[in-house]
Amino acid sequence: MFRHIILTDSMEHVVIIGNGISGVTAARYIRKLSDKKITMISAESKYFFSRTALMYVYMGHMRFKDTQPYEPSFWKKNDIDIVEGFVDSIDHEGKSLHFSDHSTMSYDKLILAVGSKPNKFGWKGEDLDGVQGLYSKQDLELLESNTKNCKTAVIVGGGLIGVELAEMLLTRNIKVQFLIREDRFWGGVLPEADSRLVERHMRKHHGLQLRFEDELEEIIGDETGRVDHIITKNGEKIDCQLVGLTAGVRPNIDFLESSAIETNRGILVNEDLTTNIEDIYAIGDCAEFRVPNGERKPIEQVWYTGRMMGETVAQTICGSHTSYSPGHWFNSAKFFDLEYQTYGWVWNTLKDDEAEFIWQNKEKELLLHFVFDKNSHVIKGVNTFGIRLRHEVFDHWLTIKASIEEVLTDLKAANFDPEFYKRYEEVIISEFNSKFGTTLNVRKRSWWKNTLNKLTHANDA
Repeated sequence: MFRHIILTDSMEHVVIIGNGISGVTAARYIRKLSDKKITMISAESKYFFSRTALMYVYMGHMRFKDTQPYEPSFWKKNDIDIVEGFVDSIDHEGKSLHFSDHSTMSYDKLILAVGSKPNKFGWKGEDLDGVQGLYSKQDLELLESNTKNCKTAVIVGGGLIGVELAEMLLTRNIKVQFLIREDRFWGGVLPEADSRLVERHMRKHHGLQLRFEDELEEIIGDETGRVDHIITKNGEKIDCQLVGLTAGVRPNIDFLESSAIETNRGILVNEDLTTNIEDIYAIGDCAEFRVPNGERKPIEQVWYTGRMMGETVAQTICGSHTSYSPGHWFNSAKFFDLEYQTYGWVWNTLKDDEAEFIWQNKEKELLLHFVFDKNSHVIKGVNTFGIRLRHEVFDHWLTIKASIEEVLTDLKAANFDPEFYKRYEEVIISEFNSKFGTTLNVRKRSWWKNTLNKLTHANDA
């Protein structure tokens, strides 16, 4: 419990609501740059933890305390106060926060890093016992309870969180069925060839049942109020003891409904992460850019973008006004054992001015999907499955607007697989030559090694 805190003008108080990657990064960089008083508020857990590691706690590979990158002593050593509590409302005129236990706290500058929460769409039965999302530490604890006697589960929504939940459940010998609205897996993001590769992998190696072009109609409970089965919009009945709602997440901003802070789907921010209220900022999953950065989405719910927003807002609060500039889009994930990376833009459907080159080895479950400008041949993006690419190399190619021919010729420079992995550059180029009538050759080792060294040294500098 804490009392109302009043600070002198000479002691500027920065309050951060939320202790995920965005909020923690902001706190760390503000401390590096200043002696301001910093308070972090969280209702989920006292200390920062790696959200993506929660699945490994459930699977028995880690303890929860192992997901915390910093020792508890870190916060005291760096003079960052930690407060556990729920903020009910913000008085921006009085610059104070009002908590659910009726206590208050003053601030000079406020950073909203309140994250996301799982989507719910008003399904009948969505509040029954045994129905849940997978986002927070509390969700992990609930999953432990909900799967004690579980034999079958239905996961609603085919995306990255759904894959994580499926992998977790399979380690407990729980039969899993995916209910996917689209005609293929992650069809709103991946092109068809990429989607089909992921589907084949999940079916062949992990026994998942994927039900496409169907949606949840209703969740039916038993006499105790627990899940018994679901009914789909196609009229099918599926028995289950757990329903995982993984149809995306949305900004966790319900507590701002009566405030003067402007919101849409998220908290509306300018390019410097300021809101419409002076001295209030928003970062991470909850922030929505009024003007999106290039082709990026207005809400970016990705770990590394949250970290970059935290660094950006810290610079501004400490006197060096900075705009958010995330650079070229990239992301990575795993679909069970299948590693995925994306650099630049590979849309689920080709645009009119785009061409593509897809190389795949179905037996080894490898795929490279290049997209380039139909006329200039400038590379626009790549999806890769099973072959790792170096971030700095592909980022460089996107910056200099390299052609697809340059990229393929120098592809060895981007290969990040361990030394004794089999390499496929020769067969990839051969297939490109056959399809497009070119006569490309792989660069000699000395050339691309020198190029890679130059890029590495430039990044280090």
